[in-house]
Amino acid sequence: MSKELITKSVEELAPLIAKRDVSSLELTKAVLDHAESLNETVNAYISFTRKQAEETAQQADNEIASGNYRGMYHGIPMAIKDNLYFKNEVTTMASKIHQDFVPDFDATIISKLREAGVVFTGKLNMHEYAWGITTNNPYFGACRNPWDLEKIPGGSSGGSGAAIAADMCVATLGTDTAGSIRIPSSACGIVGLKPTHGRVSKYGCFPLSWSLDHIGPMTKTVKDAAGLLEIIAGYDKNDPTSVKAPVGNYTEKLNGDVKNLVIGVNEEYFFKNVDYEVEKLVRAGIQSLVDQGAKVEEVSIPSLKYAEYAEMITILTEAATIHHPNLLKRPEDFGADIRLLFELGEIPSAVDYLQAQQLRRQIKLDFQKAFEKVDVLIAPTLPIIAPNIGDDYADLNGAKVDLIDHIIRFTGPGNLTGLPALTVPCGLKNGMPVGLQIMGAAMNEETVLNVGYALEKTNPLQGKKPELVSSLQK
Repeated sequence: MSKELITKSVEELAPLIAKRDVSSLELTKAVLDHAESLNETVNAYISFTRKQAEETAQQADNEIASGNYRGMYHGIPMAIKDNLYFKNEVTTMASKIHQDFVPDFDATIISKLREAGVVFTGKLNMHEYAWGITTNNPYFGACRNPWDLEKIPGGSSGGSGAAIAADMCVATLGTDTAGSIRIPSSACGIVGLKPTHGRVSKYGCFPLSWSLDHIGPMTKTVKDAAGLLEIIAGYDKNDPTSVKAPVGNYTEKLNGDVKNLVIGVNEEYFFKNVDYEVEKLVRAGIQSLVDQGAKVEEVSIPSLKYAEYAEMITILTEAATIHHPNLLKRPEDFGADIRLLFELGEIPSAVDYLQAQQLRRQIKLDFQKAFEKVDVLIAPTLPIIAPNIGDDYADLNGAKVDLIDHIIRFTGPGNLTGLPALTVPCGLKNGMPVGLQIMGAAMNEETVLNVGYALEKTNPLQGKKPELVSSLQK
């Protein structure tokens, strides 16, 4: 029974827990047993909190037995990326400098998850300070992609992506500054949502780039992501970027109806220099929505040609500013890859930064115009397949291309604009997952999630899971 339990999504488990057909404690123990047995292989977790998890799970069972069921995530085991603050618990940012850092408060979203009755099983591996896309961590070791242990899981939320794909936790959160939710979600074949900037509080999340950072769900299904967004969304006075906007009933609005939906396709940027098989699978995903009644319209977003420059100048300079004191005092305590990025971030001038913000404003305006004509924009999440651990290059139709430049090409615009963006699996290339990205207008997560739900119903992965997991569950 425990092997079957750990494979289930939150939407499958929640009714079982609510009816007390399954106990939270039973589920939590099964997930932890599985995660601990696999962690030496996958390295998704930095640390486990079994004792606290079992106590919280038992408390959830007691509450449910007394008629106090809190909702979809009550009693659900979740591990969390290790840059989100837990009061009185070590939060490392997967770094040497913060290896002993203990916050004196919970991140706002952690408080909200506690209120929802979530069971926390541990802290997940990540790229150091969230500044990278491989999760090849110099202090906690490389996290591995469950679909192919030689390959990266993506990053910076690589432990989050790998943990969900390998059933090492039931749901989780990622942080996203240039694609760090969507990159590992695509690479690991799961669902990842970057909400609208300001929709979810960042208070208590160690920053990478103040104006680009987002927090959002990483889950097994679209409905799981919708349910998690309902919990973590909402205005927070402690976050100056938080927006006062109503939180939707995202799960109730999921019906998969895409009749008369207008899908925007931007050929000149989002379908340029893409792996042939990735492009084929994404276009097949679009066609599956057309077969359900959607329409396609080509859109032009001229300023997208400046997006990579604006994204890199913004993230480099803001990240370097955040870490400037430690870069001066103890540069040797940063991993070599991110130390170089922080040093590069000291080079651009104020003129460069402010020019990038003007370009960013124009990109936002051009996207706004596009969404006057279409309901969503669909593109590949990544133009490439995840490369091997340690590689600085990726294969793009037989050519070697710079990994970091290409892997954030299609995700970065979502951070620049702050628009909601969802990645869902749309197929496999040589046994590795391919993601399809759905972008929407500001605060329109409802539509983005519903389009993802419509695609999910076509079962693009045909029920396939990583062999590593499948073999353990036979």
